[in-house]
Formats: sequence, C-alpha cells, structure tokens
Amino acid sequence: MSTLEVASILFGLAALGGLLLLGLRLRGGNPPRALAMGHGLLAAAGLVTLTIAVVAGARGPALISLVLFGLAAVGGVYLAAIHRRNELLPVGVILLHGAAAVAGFVALLVAVLR
Repeated sequence: MSTLEVASILFGLAALGGLLLLGLRLRGGNPPRALAMGHGLLAAAGLVTLTIAVVAGARGPALISLVLFGLAAVGGVYLAAIHRRNELLPVGVILLHGAAAVAGFVALLVAVLR
C-alpha cells in the first residue's frame, strides 16, 4: 500500500467523523470534544502521511491536496479553539472547513488513481 493510499484511508475516516460532527452540530449543540479530537487526530495523521508522500516526490494533484488539506487544518484549529471556549461552533466555518477538506480529498483520490 502506497503512502498516498494510507493518507486517503486516514482522511476518509476523518471525513466520516466530520460528517458525524456536522450532524451533531446541526441538531442544536456542539458535538462531544472527544469525538472532535478523534476527528482532528485522524486528519492530522493523514496530513503528516500526505506530507511525507509529497516530500518523497509526489507532485501534481498530491501537492494540490496538501495545500487544500493545509487550509482545512487551519479551519480545524480555529474550530477547536472555539470549541475549547465552550462557544457554539459556527456552521458557516464548519462548512468552509469541510469544503476545503472535500476538495483536498478529491485531489488526493486523483493522485491515488493516477
């Protein structure tokens, strides 16, 4: 299994967690912090794995994916800071975070399927 494939599995699992988090937030309150932390840890592991692949020579869609997931990570850190202050997470920021991650995931899948 290639490094890009491992990254895609990690990000896929993080995406499932992100969908669950979004669903819980849309029901009215913030999701549990432990679930949010698990989502972030999976995404961080995917980001590290993808970074390793790019440093090792993956280019094109993999590099675009890394940039997009980097942007999503910035949004995730911002959301984590809000969550830590026990404030209600803004749905708009969640959707922007998710959109960047989805775009990064599509680019990563293009890189894997090349």
